[in-house]
Amino acid sequence: MQIILLEKVSNLGNLGDVVSVKAGYARNFLIPTKQARRATESAIKEFEGRRADLEKIANDKLVAAQGVGEKLNGKLVTIAQKAGVDGRLFGSVTNADIAEGLKKLGFEVAKSQVRLPTGPLKTVGEHPVSVATHTDVVVDITVKVVPEVA
Repeated sequence: MQIILLEKVSNLGNLGDVVSVKAGYARNFLIPTKQARRATESAIKEFEGRRADLEKIANDKLVAAQGVGEKLNGKLVTIAQKAGVDGRLFGSVTNADIAEGLKKLGFEVAKSQVRLPTGPLKTVGEHPVSVATHTDVVVDITVKVVPEVA
């Protein structure tokens, strides 16, 4: 299916690119989230008329994400979990737990923006984690997992 991108999508293209994707990906994700629309002749003409407005909106989102990224860079998030004597957790620390910890610090971060390079955290200690506030803005934070005191 041919679509025109209304904003930058990682691993796919930039604003205004006409790309071919699988029909389900376009119908179920890109079009409902307003990241793209079908690339018909009328849609392309309408896009060219709105291109300046869409570029300004995309630039504003990028500037806002850079501001949040600067404040977030290098932060330490402490999360308490039940752990055994050997330092392994009963369960794991997921991106949702980290997003909740960041929310307590005053940062509005969705769990999909938290990127765990090796999967969920399963041991006590400090772990490096990336947070993508925008497709072009990725900052590193440290997550400190401590054993929960009963």
